[in-house]
Amino acid sequence: MEKITILGSFVVDFMARADHLPVVGETVKGSGFQLGPGGKGSNQAIAAKRAGADVTFISKIGRDAFADVALNAFKNEKLNTRYIFRDDNYATGAALIMVDENTAHNKILVTSGACNNILTDEVVAATNAIKNSKFFLTQLETNMTAIERGIDIAKQHGVAVILNPAPVQGISDELYKKVDIFTPNEVEASILSEVEINSIEDAKRAAKLFLAKGVGSVVITLGAQGSLVVTPERSEVVPVMPVDVVDTTGAGDAFNGGLVTALAEGMDIFEAARFAGVVGSLSVTKIGTAPAMPYRGEIDLCLTA
Repeated sequence: MEKITILGSFVVDFMARADHLPVVGETVKGSGFQLGPGGKGSNQAIAAKRAGADVTFISKIGRDAFADVALNAFKNEKLNTRYIFRDDNYATGAALIMVDENTAHNKILVTSGACNNILTDEVVAATNAIKNSKFFLTQLETNMTAIERGIDIAKQHGVAVILNPAPVQGISDELYKKVDIFTPNEVEASILSEVEINSIEDAKRAAKLFLAKGVGSVVITLGAQGSLVVTPERSEVVPVMPVDVVDTTGAGDAFNGGLVTALAEGMDIFEAARFAGVVGSLSVTKIGTAPAMPYRGEIDLCLTA
C-alpha cells in the first residue's frame, strides 16, 4: 500500500433525518438520529483507508467525551493516529446535519473546535509522515496556518499536494501555486473563480482560471454528472454510475479519499477520477458519512462490472 498523509478536521456528526428540511422558525419532527465520527479530514482518511491506502491522519481533538468517538473510530479503522493531538482549551468539533430523506439534500453547520487550533509545531512534528508519502491531502476545515505549513512541508520534500477547498473560503495566490491537484465541487469552483457554473463549458472556464493561478490540474465534482478533469493538455468529463441515492452527506469526502488512493496507486488522473466516482457513488447509497464509506471489495466489484 502506498503511503498518504491527510491533514484535516475531526468533528462528531449529529445527523437527523426528516421528510423535509425546516425553514426559519419551523420545528420539524425527525424520523431518525445518528451520532458518529465526521469532519472532512476524518471522512477522507477513512474513505482512503477503506479504499486500500496506508493513511496517516493529522488532526486535533479535545479532552472530552466526544474525543472518545474519534479515538474509537480511528482504532476500528486501523488508522495511524500518532499525530492526533489533544487540546486542553477547545472541545472536540461538532457538526449538526439535517437530511431530507425524500431528496437526500442536506444542511450542515460545523463548529470546528479543537481541530481549528492545530499548531504549526504539531504539523512540523509530522514531517516524517508527510515526506514519506506519495500524496498530501488537505481541506479548509482546519486553521489556515496549519494547512499552509503542511503544504509547505510537502512541497519541500517533493510530495504532491491535493487541496479540497471545502468549506469554501478565500485562497491566496501563493497557495494556489503550491497545489498539484485542486478538487472543488461546482459550488466552490463557482465562488472561487467567480464563474457562474450552469454547464460543463462554464466548469471548463472556471477550471482554466485555476490553472492560470498555478494549479497543476483541476477536478471539479458535478454531482450526478460525474466530474470534470482538466489538465494543461486535456479535459474530460468522467461520468459516474447511476445509484439509488439515500444520503449525499460526505459524498465529496468519499470522492477525495478515493481519488488520492487511486493516484497513489499509480493511476493517471482520469482513471483516478473514475475510481473516485465509484467511491462517491457507493457512499450515497448508505446513511451517514464515515460509516457509509465503501470498502475496496465493493469498489472493485463496481469497476469490473
